[in-house]
Order: sequence, then C-alpha cells, then structure tokens
Amino acid sequence: MTSTLQPDRYPKRRPPEDSRQLHAERTGRVPSGAFSPRQLWASLPDALRKLNPRHQVGNPVMFVVWVGAVLVTVLTAVAPSTFSIAVAVWLWFTVLFANLAEAVAEGRGKAQAEHLRKMKQETTARRLRPDGGEQRVPGVDLRIGDRVVVEAGELIPGDGEITEGIATVDESAITGESAPVIRESGGDFSSVTGGTTVLSDRIVVEITAKPGESFVDRMIRLVEGAQRQKTPNEIALTILLSTLTIIFLLAVVALQPMAGYSGSLQSVIVLTALLVCLIPTTIGALLSAIGIAGMDRLVQRNVLAKSGRAVEAAGDVDTLLLDKTGTITYGNRQATELIPLVDSGVQSLAVTARLSSLADETPEGRSIVALCAEKYGLTAETTPSEQAGEFVPFTAQTRMSGIDLDGRQVRKGAASAVATWVAEHGGSVPDAVGEIVDQIAQDGGTPLVCAELTDGRARVHGVIRLSDVVKPLMAERFAALRAMGIRTVMITGDNPLTARAIAGEAGVDDYLAEAKPEDKMDLIRREQEGGRLVAMTGDGTNDAPALAQADVGVTMNSGTTAAKEAGNMVDLDSDPTKLIEVVEIGKQLLITRGALTTFSIANDLAKYFAILPAMFVAIYPQLDALNVMRLATPTSAILAAVIFNALIIVGLIPLALRGVRYRPASASALLRRNLLIYGLGGIITPFLGIWVIDLLIRLVPGIG
Repeated sequence: MTSTLQPDRYPKRRPPEDSRQLHAERTGRVPSGAFSPRQLWASLPDALRKLNPRHQVGNPVMFVVWVGAVLVTVLTAVAPSTFSIAVAVWLWFTVLFANLAEAVAEGRGKAQAEHLRKMKQETTARRLRPDGGEQRVPGVDLRIGDRVVVEAGELIPGDGEITEGIATVDESAITGESAPVIRESGGDFSSVTGGTTVLSDRIVVEITAKPGESFVDRMIRLVEGAQRQKTPNEIALTILLSTLTIIFLLAVVALQPMAGYSGSLQSVIVLTALLVCLIPTTIGALLSAIGIAGMDRLVQRNVLAKSGRAVEAAGDVDTLLLDKTGTITYGNRQATELIPLVDSGVQSLAVTARLSSLADETPEGRSIVALCAEKYGLTAETTPSEQAGEFVPFTAQTRMSGIDLDGRQVRKGAASAVATWVAEHGGSVPDAVGEIVDQIAQDGGTPLVCAELTDGRARVHGVIRLSDVVKPLMAERFAALRAMGIRTVMITGDNPLTARAIAGEAGVDDYLAEAKPEDKMDLIRREQEGGRLVAMTGDGTNDAPALAQADVGVTMNSGTTAAKEAGNMVDLDSDPTKLIEVVEIGKQLLITRGALTTFSIANDLAKYFAILPAMFVAIYPQLDALNVMRLATPTSAILAAVIFNALIIVGLIPLALRGVRYRPASASALLRRNLLIYGLGGIITPFLGIWVIDLLIRLVPGIG
C-alpha cells in the first residue's frame, strides 16, 4: 500500500533552543529553564499542605527544623518577646520555603500532566470480530489482544502494534513535532500510541495496553511525580545529611552544660536557632526539587524516564553504544564525488552517471542526479527525449541501473556487476578502476562503476563515490564526551574496513563491525564486568535483550513494544542522537546536586562566625575577635543568621529547577570548578547576606 504522504521516519531536528520553544508553544509545557515569581505564588497552597508532619518526616533535615519551629512557637506562646516571635516566624518560613521548592517542581509536572489529560479523548474503536466484521465499542472497553481498524482522520484508540498496513501518523499531540511519521507492520516502526491521529491509509492495530495503563497514562503519573522514587545517590546523600544533623544536634545539646558551667545558660530558642543554622538545611530543602527537576528536564526534551534511577545512571555512564545508521550518519549513502578515468573527462562521466541514475529511485540514485545537477550544471528532470528511452531500473539481482537511448546503453552499478556487463559486450575494465574501487572501499565509501556501450563496444567512464555522510558536529560532540571520561563505541553491520573509516571520521573511540544482537549483549557485559555503566539506544525487538542489559536503555517511541518495555527511557521524538542529550542531563543533575551540597555545607562557616561569638561573648570576651562582620548585638546576629538561612532557600529555587550549567570536562576539572564557585561562593555569600540583614534588623524596635 502506498502512503499519500512521504515524511521522514525521524522528524527533522531543529536547534535545541528553537525545538524546546516550539514544543512548549504546542504542548503548553513550561520550558525547563524558565522560572517566574508567579510560580512561587501558584505553588504556595501546596507548600502549606506539605506542613503536615506526615509529609515532613520523609525529609529528616527539614523534620528537625519543623520540630524546632513547633518548639519555639510553644515557648513563644508561654513567654512572648519580639525576638522569640521573630525566630518562630522565620523558622516556619524556612520549612515553608523548603516545601515551596518541592511544590514548584511538582507544579511544573502537574501542568504538563494537565495538558496530557486534555489531550486524551474518549474514542470509539472499530474492533474486529473473529468473523472479520467490525464492531464499534468505546475505547475504554478495549483489552489486550483486541484488533482495531483505524483509517485516515481517525484517532488511534489505544497503544498497540500495527499488524496490517502502513500509514502516516500525526504524533504532535505527544511529541509537539508537526512532521508526520510513517508507521508500518512487520518492522521496527510498528508501534503506535493511543491519542495520535492517522493521516493517511488504513491500518489494523493490535492493542497491547490495558485501559488506564497506556503510554499517556504512564506519562501523566510520571510527570506528576506520583511514581517518583528516590535514587540510590539521593538516598545516600539523605543518609549523610541525616548523620550530619544528628552530629550537630549532639553538639548543640553538649553546649548547654558547658554554658551552665560558665554561668551563662542559653535559652532553648537560641539553641534551636543555632541547630537550624548549623545543619545542612539548604540542600535538605532543595534535594527533592533537584530530583524532580531532573525528570522534568528530560520530559521537556521529549524523553520519558521510567524512574529517577535511570536519570541518575545516565549521569554516571562510562560507555556509550551508538548505532552508526541514523545516529552517527544520516543513514542513506549519498553521492559525494565523481572520479573519471584519465582518458575520460569528469563532465562526460557526469552526463553518463546522470543518465544511468534516472531510473534508480533509491536514495543513492537520486543523490547522484542531484550531485550532477548541483555541481556540473545538468538538469535534475527527465527530458522528453530521455523519456522515450528504455529505462533499466536498479534491482538487487542485477545490481545495476541505466537507460537505453538512441543506440547507446548506459549502466551504473556494483563494480563486479558492471565488469561482467562490460566483458559481455566486448570491453575490458582498466586496472585503474580496481585501484579506485579498492581505495573508496578502504575509505568507508561505496564505489559504483559507470560504463557505456556505444557502437558495439563497452567502456568504463569512471567511478561514483557514495559516502555514508557523518552528521555535522558529531566529532565535536564525541570529543566533549571524551573530555568527560566517557568512551564511545559505534555499532554497525558494515564490514570492518568501512566501520573503521566511519569511526575515524566521526571521532568515536572504538567500533563493533558486523554486529549481531548477541554481539551487542557480549560487548555490554564485558564493559559492565569492568565496573563501567553502559548506555545504548535501540528500537527493534532484536535490541530488547541488549536494552534490558544496559544500565541506561533509551528506546525509540517508533520502535516495537518489546523494545519499549526493555528500555528504561523512551524518546518520543525517536531521535537516536538524543542519547547524548540524556547523558548530559544526567550529568547536570549530579552536578547540580553536588554544587548545592557544597554551597550548603560551606554556608555553615559564616554562621559559626555569626552565632557562636554572639552566644558566648559575654563569658569569653576574646570571642569578639571572631565577630568579623561586626554584628550589632547577640540577638540581631542570631536572628540575621536564621533569616538568611530561610531566604537563601528561596534564592536557590531557580537554580535547583534550571540546574547548574553543564560544561563537558573531566571529573577533576568539575571538582575544582565546583569548589571555586559554590564552595568559595558558599562562604562569601552568607557573610555579605547576614551582615546586610543585621543592618536592617538594627532598625526594628525591640531587637536591634
């Protein structure tokens, strides 16, 4: 069956910024880098609901702050003072701001989920009966194994596999991409998603998902965060933060006996303020938002991660396995050069090459006609006189194409096939042709020999070089990955000579030639045995075992159901190069978490200089030397530290949602940059912030 439209299987890729903006306009989603104060206000009700202790207990650091806020509030109610009221208010603000960070991150996901819910439409399906007849039923009544008919203009009622036919499908409701795609039975492009629209032809779809468990339903639950689980690194960091909190709690408790021995007992309110300022509240407040935002950044790029674990693993990937065709190269070999023999001019070869390709409807044949038109001034259209000739189409049996016109026979094809044809017509192939053919093959190209039969004698004009063109900037992207310590491996079914040439041009570290499914599995296992994490892409049923074995398996949405079930991420755009972006997003997630952890711990240093001298300067006047900020009074110093501790959470929410800007670099370079910017910045910022807040507090009667 022939489709009325002929779109590419893979949508045209725009520059990342344009693509994200266009996608946001079409889907109503908020770009991951965007942030506005309006989001804070809209998320405030959710933040207030999260003050429930049952929610707070899930975050040990902020639960301690919550308990401290309750304790100070009770003490303030018993013996109110301006200082105690201010401390109580700002402790509650600290808890509220932490909830706000999480609520804003979740709110972005809920906005996306709301769009997806609007996209879902109740459909009536044309279910096939066993006798071949049709029965109209509501889409919600479909069950796994049901077969439905969908024709042009109709919505696909559920997720499934095409078992009959071929059609163009509009997937813009899910992907935001307007270019329709081809879906067909019997291949790696047979999977369809419920809610998308068939634009042409007729297909029969076998349903593969239960009602409520479709791809869109799973997307809704994931982007809302309902199925988000903490990742191993996040759990480990939570344990570390909890341990630090316990250590500081014991240290603060131990201060009171020492203070009593010195004759200056501290109030519970002051000790609570000290504890809240010393524990890592900043990263404790933002940790959940960082994880949710990482998932959100993937969704904004049309990648659906089945778990946060997959996103985190992407950031730790050591080896990337990439298919050559469609990922590193465009996939269709294109004519890039005409190489004439010494006694045959290049213009004569161009005329012959064009004539021999007029009947060749393969992408390679069309590229030869295009090259002759663009570079040698020949027409790309078939002239009336040429239409009178007898076209010889390219077939897998003859491996040649051409035309018989005005007593001339022109042929183009594989070297061995053309050599046989020339010999049958009394000609011979010069040795130079063999040398050119061998050189092109060694360079990773495909040689096509061009010959002509005139006056009963056949002769060769030259050779056409077909090249599997490497996509632009791939070498730069692989160099960036190498700088991060990631090893790239190209997988191809080509022979080793061609594979080596393409690998050298693309700049990958290694290649696997003549690869079979079991070879991919063996390669992944060898890499993993060395302690490395492996990521790969795939879309076919034969890729499923390797996708399941890989630590990060990115499946194309256009692929088979088996492949999508095996992988732990699904790329809605079906763009194999997206794997590189996925790794960068994973790296950004880990870098953001590390940077804000560094900033949070470094913050404590300034708070020591603010609170500890204020608490004990009356007993030990020598501590006044540590009051480098020259804070006005002990109460203003303590309150300034508490206020800064709350405000810095709000100030860092945009960074937690947007993520720290990622630049490819080695682990040591990233560590140095992290310490310089967020370590040093985490020390300097509180000094300035607490000093400014103290100046303002001095103006408040009863405190300053």
